[in-house]
Amino acid sequence: MRIIADLQIHSKYSRACSQELTPKNIGAWSDKKGISVIGTGDFTHPKWLLELKEALEETSPGLYQLRGAEGAPLSRGVPSARFMLTAEVSSIYKQGDKVRRVHNMIWAPDFAAVDKIIAGLEKRGANLKADGRPIMGIHCDDLVKIVKDSSERAEVVPAHAWTPHFGVFGSLSGFNSIEEAFGNQAKYIKAIETGLSSDPKMNWQISNLDKYSLTSNSDAHSLRKLGREANVLEIDENKLSYAEIIAALYSKDPKRFLFTIEFFPEEGKYHLDGHRDCKFSCLPQQTKKLGGVCPVCGKKLLVGVLNRVEDLADRAYGLVPPRSIPFKSVIPLEEVIADVLEVGTQSKKVMEMYEQMVNRRVGESAGRNTEFGILLDLTKEEIEKLGNKEIAEAVIRVRQGNAHVEGGYDGVFGKIHIYPNTNSRPNTQRSLF
Repeated sequence: MRIIADLQIHSKYSRACSQELTPKNIGAWSDKKGISVIGTGDFTHPKWLLELKEALEETSPGLYQLRGAEGAPLSRGVPSARFMLTAEVSSIYKQGDKVRRVHNMIWAPDFAAVDKIIAGLEKRGANLKADGRPIMGIHCDDLVKIVKDSSERAEVVPAHAWTPHFGVFGSLSGFNSIEEAFGNQAKYIKAIETGLSSDPKMNWQISNLDKYSLTSNSDAHSLRKLGREANVLEIDENKLSYAEIIAALYSKDPKRFLFTIEFFPEEGKYHLDGHRDCKFSCLPQQTKKLGGVCPVCGKKLLVGVLNRVEDLADRAYGLVPPRSIPFKSVIPLEEVIADVLEVGTQSKKVMEMYEQMVNRRVGESAGRNTEFGILLDLTKEEIEKLGNKEIAEAVIRVRQGNAHVEGGYDGVFGKIHIYPNTNSRPNTQRSLF
């Protein structure tokens, strides 16, 4: 059974996140996207945790569904997606010669472990009420101790590992290795999240990362961004559980961990070096020639992910290490439609076409389509029946890697062009959500 898992999202209680991020809405949009297992996000926030406990029931070991979803016919409209208990925390502290800012994901096997994690964090002075992604002065190694004391099955995974401000390898406050960040607790780190501005091919340049699984998740701040990155696993339907998901993710076995679904890394808002106030961006080589300063205003450029990866790389780009998990780069369906229709992604035309495509059936006996089904699986002819010929051709072009992306930088998302002539089209730049 193919499982698409997105294990890093946020709730309405996190800063700059949509108020529509409720359990029911997350479940419904997960079904629409084709996400089998979705992270709850933000379980450290007391109000969100209360909502989760009221809305969810355990229907397989360590996985939860909306109450009434198990065994309910589709006609009842109860979302069927399973939830896994997840959170993200922000650690800010001084180590060595600089202040470190690192975001880590926490995955928990049950609510009992969640309660113990919360108690451990609060004992260390963490204020969990202020934000869904709490800021705390807890070092990375101490965080692992707290999480593992709650349950040996609970996991810590560095989030968006390369982002400049809050990645474990970030250019501004990060470390040069997992061992440097986690000390004697590094043995418990089995995976990292590559983030939107890098993909596995970039990470393969660093031999020290060979021992870690490279995971991908959306870090969604709104419903429409769910699944913009995800993990695709093969798990026996009768064995689906928290433990099986973790085992598959850590296996580095392409028969169990099939592939990750990725942004084109250029789309990420920290891929290139740059300075957003001056609308200037550049490749690492040019940054070095400029002495690291913006040629427009003279201020320091923000060093992006591409530059930071190259800084730590000890291999040539393009080398594929043994036991590497494949990946597929996609462009979300709404953005494909926007590019074809030559309008913005938030336009009524795009939203109407999207809803039409994920709700229309192909053939009388076919079930409802999902966004991932369209992006990954359906034939050109089948997609054409759902939308139109141009959208079908665009989806196939993206599958083949035929897309041009203007690189993102300093918090500005990249711009996507599926066709060569789209430079004159309305901007399909991603929203901040």
